[in-house]
Amino acid sequence: MTAPTPLQILQANSLPSAVQAEIERMILGGELAPGQRINEAALAERFGTSRGPVREALRALEECGLVRAERNRGVFVKAVSVAEADEVYDLREVLDELIGRRLAERITAEQLAALRALVAQMDVATAHQDVASYYDLNLRFHDALVDSVGNRHLSATYRRLTKELLLFRLHGLQEGGGFAVSNAEHRAIVEAIASRDPARAGRVLREHAIDSRARMHKAAALARSGGG
Repeated sequence: MTAPTPLQILQANSLPSAVQAEIERMILGGELAPGQRINEAALAERFGTSRGPVREALRALEECGLVRAERNRGVFVKAVSVAEADEVYDLREVLDELIGRRLAERITAEQLAALRALVAQMDVATAHQDVASYYDLNLRFHDALVDSVGNRHLSATYRRLTKELLLFRLHGLQEGGGFAVSNAEHRAIVEAIASRDPARAGRVLREHAIDSRARMHKAAALARSGGG
């Protein structure tokens, strides 16, 4: 299937949320680079809308940590440092352990089946070396994990914290160790949750966050050295 055009996205969703999704795609895809100033007028023209929905989308993206607004200068794509990412990973490790423990206690058979289906799809993406598809499925997998806990505040907090890690997670998959390793970890997560052992599930999910952090550091080191 071909990716939907910006116009199709706008037609299928409310304007601000659709514009937000498209700008986020542009940032994560590298079309808008870290530190680049975002041209509201150009985006409004591209999407065939007024500046209002673009401004609203940029405010939402600022809350997510993907852009920053500078008074009298405009809005810029945020450049997240490794040190800042490390601070987020400190919190992500704690939250992932909590998610694992809660899911081992209460996950349903239907939720487990949905997680296994996502892992199977990621296996296919891995076999085809399809980083883009794998990356999208990876995000869906982690969203499904936190949403399956059934705690709205946890879901909102987790998404808000980890949004800033999205670029690092993509680069970590590409250059930091490979997504085949990442998916083996996902499979271990599902089996740990299915064991109904909260301590085991919490430990495995925390270790996945630790390994994800290590992939981020490896990718960052390669970027600094000009390798990869």
